Amino acid sequence: MKNSFKIKILISLLLIGNVSFSQKQQKVEVPAYYRNSTNSDTTSIADIKWKSFFEENDLIALIDKALAKNNDLQIAQKNIEIARLRFGQSKWGSIPRINGYATATTTRLSDNSLNGISANQFLGQKHLEDYSAGLNLAWEADIWGKIRNQKKAAQAAYLQSTEVRKALQTSIVAAVSDGFYDLLMLDAQLEIAKKTLELNDSTLFAVNLQYEAGQVTLLAKEQTESQRLIAAQLIPELEKNIQLQENAIAVLSGTFPEAAERASKLETIAVKDGLSAGIPSQLLSKRPDVKSAELAVKAADAKVGVTRASLYPSLNISAVGGVNSYELNNWFNIPASLFGSIAGGLTAPLLNGKRLRTEYNVAKAEQEQAVLHFKQTVITAYGEVSSALAKIDKLEKEFKLAAERVATLQKAVNNANLLFKSAMATYLEVNIAEGNLLQAELELANIKKERLSSNVELYRALGGGWE
Repeated sequence: MKNSFKIKILISLLLIGNVSFSQKQQKVEVPAYYRNSTNSDTTSIADIKWKSFFEENDLIALIDKALAKNNDLQIAQKNIEIARLRFGQSKWGSIPRINGYATATTTRLSDNSLNGISANQFLGQKHLEDYSAGLNLAWEADIWGKIRNQKKAAQAAYLQSTEVRKALQTSIVAAVSDGFYDLLMLDAQLEIAKKTLELNDSTLFAVNLQYEAGQVTLLAKEQTESQRLIAAQLIPELEKNIQLQENAIAVLSGTFPEAAERASKLETIAVKDGLSAGIPSQLLSKRPDVKSAELAVKAADAKVGVTRASLYPSLNISAVGGVNSYELNNWFNIPASLFGSIAGGLTAPLLNGKRLRTEYNVAKAEQEQAVLHFKQTVITAYGEVSSALAKIDKLEKEFKLAAERVATLQKAVNNANLLFKSAMATYLEVNIAEGNLLQAELELANIKKERLSSNVELYRALGGGWE
């Protein structure tokens, strides 16, 4: 009767093994549209694979190299493998642990001991031998969902590691492309400086002739030489910046600094217009860092479940069975040598309850922290997209005005030189015109580079670049 009652209790505990504590689903409300936009089109450039988004073959080659050799990306891949192994292991948490064993012992008994006298009297031996082989089993019933939540935490960690790698790849793709456009801008500015230097040389030659003829003063000659040196000084500075940028791209690619091969020219690259950003709610599924933050909330939820379950009693069942004999020749005599036992027990925390309660409260605080981080990540993502859209819009207008300014100054330089040769303009007017043109052309190259970078930033901010 007593055994029947115990079995009923055991069955009841097993039946409530599916008890779990539901976690609140965390949702983040995002605006329906991006700032300064009422577009409800769900088409997003984030859906475009990066090899299709970028059209320059030399840039594609650089990105390919970076993705293949970047050490941080390889570390992230190893983290995925580690998380995958841990997740695979967590699936075995609810499976009983079974171990096999085999032992053989021999004991020399004291002639004056009770065991020694008994063995000598009944067995005629002064030593005892014992041979055992069998299996032992241990299993913890998942009454409060602790093991189930451990699986959820491991799965969230695994999925999170994949999203972290995706986010890292989007950053690398954006960084390499931005660095590449920086190089093209520096190349263009170097050509501008060299062209301006040739123009200044021509002007200085004319001023020197006038100086020797006594038509202009020494001040005119020195002012013109000073203007020439501005362009001359730019050349080594730009060459230095080009090498520094090449080195940065090489390090990003996991290689030692070297020259970056490129055939593209800044002036020949067309800036894409009309890029579609989709709607803000898509950030929740497309941006890897947002998904990673959301998975961190799930992992924190699971940890709360694990620590809560630790506060309650745990049911452990153990069993052992096999063959046992005190004589070697009877060790595997079946069924005479067979033995077995099974036991079950409840274990409840007592003196360590305070520590477990503290761990539970810490887990709840970490869960709330993860929710706040998730919300902030979504807000940051929305802000980055809005900022990129604003840059694209305003830089397009800036570029048009800057291009008009360059065209106007080019005409002014030509007219100034013609008038100077006809003695209808002074050297100062020529120097001012050439100096203004130099600055305007440098600025135009910089604005175009910023337009290209803003497109890349929008692509990254929307979650593009990891496919």
